[in-house]
Amino acid sequence: MDFNKLLELVISASLINNFVFTRFLGLCIFFGVSKKMETSVGMSITFTSVMVISAALSWLIFFYIMVPLDITFLKIVIFIGTIAALVQSADTIMKKVSPVMYHKLGIYLALITTNCIILAVPLINAGEGYTFIESLAFGLGSGLGFALALIIMASIREKLELAEVPRPFRGLPIAFIVAGLIALAFTGFSGLITL
Repeated sequence: MDFNKLLELVISASLINNFVFTRFLGLCIFFGVSKKMETSVGMSITFTSVMVISAALSWLIFFYIMVPLDITFLKIVIFIGTIAALVQSADTIMKKVSPVMYHKLGIYLALITTNCIILAVPLINAGEGYTFIESLAFGLGSGLGFALALIIMASIREKLELAEVPRPFRGLPIAFIVAGLIALAFTGFSGLITL
């Protein structure tokens, strides 16, 4: 396996084709969790872990069970079931290991199950025909890209709490404006790597 290809896949998934800023997926969790840095970091770790593990499991299920049985038309249903089992496990582990973080993430932890980014990773892996290692690299890059988006947004939103924002723009409106400006900055990465 070519290390450069894997590195390109990670960089492409995290910066060039960032799910939040270039594909505009996962915005519900992005805007909901990015108010505070602490919850953004916790969600980033959880999200990236679930994304990498679900990419691995979904790849194994797709290529070793679904393709031989010719049931690839069920991939959405099976991938959602796989992801739901992973998120339930992450939910239980987080409740035991870090109850404070579990309560801060609240409903957003359960929303990971049906999040479009989490589902998009195995679907893209299957569609592109990535190898197992490439699937892991794509899942890691996508998770790091989401983490980067959350952390950038949380740092800006925490600063905005101290700024004098005009009344009509306070809260979510200024968050949308900031996200749009960050998305414009991320378009500068396009053309860096062509896959």
